[in-house]
Amino acid sequence: MIKEREKLSALIITYNEMGYIERCIESVEFADEIIVVDSYSTDGTYEYLLAHPKVKVIQHPFANFTSQKSYTLKQATNDWVLFLDADEVVTEPLKNEIKEVLNGDTENVAFWFYRKFMFQNEALNFSGWQTDKNYRLFRKSKARFSDKKIVHETLEVNGASGIFNEKLIHFCYKNYEDYKQKMLRYGRLKAKESFYREKKFTYLLMMVKPFWKFFNHYFLRLGFLDGKKGITISYLNALGVLEYCRELKRLEKKNELAYYLVMP
Repeated sequence: MIKEREKLSALIITYNEMGYIERCIESVEFADEIIVVDSYSTDGTYEYLLAHPKVKVIQHPFANFTSQKSYTLKQATNDWVLFLDADEVVTEPLKNEIKEVLNGDTENVAFWFYRKFMFQNEALNFSGWQTDKNYRLFRKSKARFSDKKIVHETLEVNGASGIFNEKLIHFCYKNYEDYKQKMLRYGRLKAKESFYREKKFTYLLMMVKPFWKFFNHYFLRLGFLDGKKGITISYLNALGVLEYCRELKRLEKKNELAYYLVMP
């Protein structure tokens, strides 16, 4: 008796992703359902998704990445889910690996994906991203997003994990301003996460941490082999860390002011 293929839900969160989302949706059209949770885009993303015959789009306010992804995960009707970022694309070889899992009897409940980073339309081979991998395919019943992080969310898996050979394509860099704003946003969210965990701002942190980020990505992680692309990525990653330090300082000042205002 031939085993029936298990059904797959493709899940994506979006905010102003025109120029990215079209390729992402096209690459997951093999899924049995495609659900996109949009945090009120203003660039036409929502209208594009609303008109797409294979997409179910839901608008939901964005608080942080973990809460948004947890909400999205609840919308899936199938146990196997493929959770992608809007700037990621599943290649044909990777699609075939996913189908083999759905057709087979794997004991793994989640799979790691290595990612190939794209700087506009050119590959970024080093700069710290060469060993990057994330969970993207997993059983909904065996995984949850940890509430300990609000950015660079962590998936907690109850069971064995596998890893795919083929890489997921990640179009991380559209243009300078887009990537800059992304890094600044991540920095601010990371600062809130640290503030809630009672980590303290210091000027030493502000002087050392951004420099170390650039040094690590550009020299230790071989960013210089990516040429000008490596300089740009390493600098903007360091800028994100600087914004993290600034935001952590702002949050502490705001908290101190609130404390003194309520003092009798």
